Amino acid sequence: MCGIFGYVGDRPAADAVIEGLRRLDYRGYDSWGVAALNGNGIEVEKQIGIVSRDPLSIHGNIAIGHTRWATHGAVTETNAHPHYATDRSFALAHNGIVENMDELKTALSKKGYEFLTQTDTEAIVYLIEEKREKSKTLRDAVRLAFKELKGRNTIIVLATDGTVIGARNGSPLVIGIGSRPDEIYFSSDVLSFSSYVTGVVVLENGQMASMNGTLSVHDIASGRLLKTKVEKNMAAAGSSDKGVYEHYMLKEIMESPRVIDAVTMQKDIDIRALVSAIKKARKVYTIGSGTAGAAAGQMAYYLRKYGHIEATSLIGAEATEYYSLFNKGDLIIALSQSGETADVLEVLEIAKKKGAKVASYVNMPGSMMTRMSDFKYMAAAGPEICVMSTKIFTSQIAWGYLLAKAVQGKLADGKKNLRALSMQTKKMLNDEKKIAEIQALAPIMAGHEQLFILAKGQNLQISREAMVKIIEGSYIHAHAIPAGDLKHYAITLMMPGVPVLAIVSDDDLRNDVLNAVHEVKARGAFVTGLSSKPAKEFDALLAVPDTKETSAIMNIIPLQLLAYYMSVFLGNNVDKPRNIAKSVTVK
Repeated sequence: MCGIFGYVGDRPAADAVIEGLRRLDYRGYDSWGVAALNGNGIEVEKQIGIVSRDPLSIHGNIAIGHTRWATHGAVTETNAHPHYATDRSFALAHNGIVENMDELKTALSKKGYEFLTQTDTEAIVYLIEEKREKSKTLRDAVRLAFKELKGRNTIIVLATDGTVIGARNGSPLVIGIGSRPDEIYFSSDVLSFSSYVTGVVVLENGQMASMNGTLSVHDIASGRLLKTKVEKNMAAAGSSDKGVYEHYMLKEIMESPRVIDAVTMQKDIDIRALVSAIKKARKVYTIGSGTAGAAAGQMAYYLRKYGHIEATSLIGAEATEYYSLFNKGDLIIALSQSGETADVLEVLEIAKKKGAKVASYVNMPGSMMTRMSDFKYMAAAGPEICVMSTKIFTSQIAWGYLLAKAVQGKLADGKKNLRALSMQTKKMLNDEKKIAEIQALAPIMAGHEQLFILAKGQNLQISREAMVKIIEGSYIHAHAIPAGDLKHYAITLMMPGVPVLAIVSDDDLRNDVLNAVHEVKARGAFVTGLSSKPAKEFDALLAVPDTKETSAIMNIIPLQLLAYYMSVFLGNNVDKPRNIAKSVTVK
């Protein structure tokens, strides 16, 4: 989940890297560091916490950097990247997990290498040093060392002769071509350098790139020189600035109407191609992790409800029992913001080997998930900087709804309903009284150690996602409960004053949810209804427009806002919640 950035060119390199790292710190912000090459050799500056906005004390025209999400070793300056070689002939930064770290450390220790950090990355550094003794070039040493690493790993190396080397297996690495061929950017995502480049080279798994005057790409397994494929810069449109908003999260929630409109701009011919594959498939799965996992669940619901497709939703890290069930003729639809979610990619790789087809809906151009898909769709939602995903989730479930309506044979109706939803969402977000109601509810909810969310049917996955957002932003325990399952276990937790959110759409399951509300009310719970109309069972009402079939999509917007205002009230770091990262590229 860490971020890697490198620069070669005429700009002050350390400044260019710092700028890139600030755009990558959604990937991890435990610590950061920069290594720059100048007349004094390679100089490294590292700090704990988020990437600094203060000027660096190091300078040079070639530099690499790293922003860390800790996997091995505590959050300390010593464990921060980049790491020096023993003789300081190169520095290295790493994104991933070396799964055979213990084995490598034991072998290297016996050869006299002394480990000074708690990281798995140091094993890579010393392994390269060992290979360097028997290799003609540093590039050969990096290649040979990289072949011995197990797990999903990507590295970037800066040498004292000015060579920059990047190698990829699993975790992303993209290369930007600047205004001249000798200006090169290395990064974990395209958006971090998109405004400076004209072309992009996306390294595939098992490839490495080196830059020393000219850029070359090699196959890691064989060492064979590969043709460098420069693609057009297809970075998503949209500003990376907060604008008038205090936090990115609020800005991104406010962009929901535009994001929904973007879904309706999907070409009919492209959607119908996937519809045809869905109808022909032996079995249809949807898959995601975290917020995208809830979106995958919602998409599967829509496919069952409107498309009458037997769709099964999977969570990336919890899909191992399906490996033996995947087969030729199956279709897996993957959802991801980054398109680099490691546990989902692992499932897709196995499914493809079994002959399954893959479709993906992601927001990051050039991603691994997109490149391995038979059917490729872009969210076109623009940059989402806040680690807590909001507008991308909205985009994903809106697209899932549209796809299901297309399977039903009512694509035009689906687009019409989403346009109406967009208008109603925009109206709600521009209603100052409504926003004030949500703000007023936030301190009430944040004043408890736990809260519960009741829902059923189309809102079940919405309650799950509301739970995720509240936990991420407020660090308060939230529990999403299927309304019909309440009496089987969670009823034991109901007592006077316990806050309960009830998501109640005006559909055929309304009374079922209200029955559950009766049960918690009888035990003293304080119930806030999220609904288009009042009910005597509610202690408070958070009114939302009734958008019929798209009601669930409408309902997530005020819940995202509630999670936002709870986080603000508690004084938490809204855009960078503790201990999590946005792009989860390790298992």
